[in-house]
Amino acid sequence: MATITLGGKPIKTSGNLPAINSKILDFKLVATDLSTKTIKDFFGYNLILNIFPSVNTGICSASVRAFNKSAVALNNTKVLCISRDLPFAQEQFCAAEGLENVIMLSDFKNGAFGNDYGLMINDGIFDDLLSRCVIITNEKNKVIYTEQVEEIGQEPNYEKALEVLKN
Repeated sequence: MATITLGGKPIKTSGNLPAINSKILDFKLVATDLSTKTIKDFFGYNLILNIFPSVNTGICSASVRAFNKSAVALNNTKVLCISRDLPFAQEQFCAAEGLENVIMLSDFKNGAFGNDYGLMINDGIFDDLLSRCVIITNEKNKVIYTEQVEEIGQEPNYEKALEVLKN
């Protein structure tokens, strides 16, 4: 269980992020077209999992825009932006912002992704939402980077995250 903060107040998550060099867990997430996506849909690609509480907050939307901008220059890489927002809200956000380089996925049905990955917020006003974090895997679905953002109101370290894909 990780302890993070929201406005400086400690809150807990359901566990810890996957270990570096571990194989990423399978998942079932809902795409904006309401299809179900699993890890098998992305095998053979480096993956950036940009995970956050809600696309309707300033910091969360900033992370989607930042990774959308970076994704253009990344070879063989898919950016998966994951929240518990309804797929309709995710799609509307991307359409309004003109974002075409990220794949929006939702854990709205049952929160299994958040619980399986240990990043579901367990208390506070964001209870049952996903904590802000980044998980990066290589093309064989091996975890090569993780970042649990300690304060929900802060952005992830984009430069450090993207650096692992340049090596």
